[in-house]
Amino acid sequence: MWPFHAASPFFAAGTDTPAAFLESCLACVAAHEPEIGAFVHMNPDGAREAAARSTQRWKAGKPLSKIDGMPVGIKDIVETIDMPTEMGSPLYKGWQSGRDAASVAALREAGAVIVGKTVTTEFAATFPGATRNPWDLRRTPGGSSSGSAAAVAAGMISAGLGTQVVGSIVRPASFCGCVGYKPSLGAINRGGSHDALSQSVHGALAASLEDAWNFCFAIARRAGGDPGFSGLAGPEDMPRAKRPRALAVLETSGWALASDGAKAAFADAVARLRTAGVVLRDRHNDTLIAEIETALAKARGITDVVNAWESRWPLNSYRDKNASALSPIMLARLAKAESMDIAEYRGALGERADIRALYAGLASIADGAITLSAVGAAPEGLQSTGNPIFAVAGSMLGVPAISLPVLEDEGLPLGLQLMGFEQEDAALIAAAAWLRDFFNEGAT
Repeated sequence: MWPFHAASPFFAAGTDTPAAFLESCLACVAAHEPEIGAFVHMNPDGAREAAARSTQRWKAGKPLSKIDGMPVGIKDIVETIDMPTEMGSPLYKGWQSGRDAASVAALREAGAVIVGKTVTTEFAATFPGATRNPWDLRRTPGGSSSGSAAAVAAGMISAGLGTQVVGSIVRPASFCGCVGYKPSLGAINRGGSHDALSQSVHGALAASLEDAWNFCFAIARRAGGDPGFSGLAGPEDMPRAKRPRALAVLETSGWALASDGAKAAFADAVARLRTAGVVLRDRHNDTLIAEIETALAKARGITDVVNAWESRWPLNSYRDKNASALSPIMLARLAKAESMDIAEYRGALGERADIRALYAGLASIADGAITLSAVGAAPEGLQSTGNPIFAVAGSMLGVPAISLPVLEDEGLPLGLQLMGFEQEDAALIAAAAWLRDFFNEGAT
């Protein structure tokens, strides 16, 4: 992986350039893309032109942002004016909207170098694309932000735009061993992105925590958040590492499905934090956390109901146009939606609101919560993107979540997930930086 934040001081010093940095990334594309398949479209000529302009700005001492010159990928659910947006579906083969999405326009304004469109599952949902995991080509990279995670892990880009409504940032970050940052609900403007579900957010798959923060901050500074939201707040420089005073340890309903290796890695991490003096609370020693654990067992069921109802349109129009172009999984989601009535949807929204309020109370006794990012190492086979059970809680809650590549299972990456509190992303980033430094220093 190529952390951009570590290279940019050399641009300022004149000993390296964004143009040269891009060429290193494109060399990785040439070496690994044929077998990984992270991109569905690429624009190397446009990327080189953008990198050349960035190089001139850095030479003049006038970079547009901290990501000026950063090679990035755009998940192919998000509109780009210069490349098709196909959404992982044959229904949109070659389709172009003629505009940039809000996040893409903001990235260009910040000087980012857009290398290409990264593979997504069908409509950023469940049916997988053909991307392979760079660590083991027999394994899934996760999804739905499959291509963004794989491209970052292989060194093709420094950051990739991802989206998450269930587990589409946290899970592929865990499987591919990169940083995954899912901001708070509404923190990043999703205009021009075809993932219009109420739990969906834009975020980053990145080579470093700094790159993830700088990437998302640059978008929010120029495009704000979703309508009605104030947008990602915090300092332009990534918040400094801050030791958490206390953390909640959440097993969630994913614990029963986790591999022995994943459980052991998490238990070891918890033990190390205890020896470092971090106060850890869990369902065995705190009644509020026990109540939260019970409530979060409903997260997947509530999310499935909400997503099904909210997907009724446009899936019904797609089916009526060409049902054979939809996967059986997507047709089953539509069938579920059409078997529901609005009272069921309203009931799920009510339960979701109650659980969010319950979790918010955790802020009085903890700086966040830790859990696994996935049930284990990336599973073999490309027929599935893996179980999202550990990531769905953060999605349903609408809180920021980060997957840190500090654990292992089967000798492969496994993420430690840190969840924070809604619209308190900067505080979560500071705690995540401390955890990253703590575990990385312990590994050396």
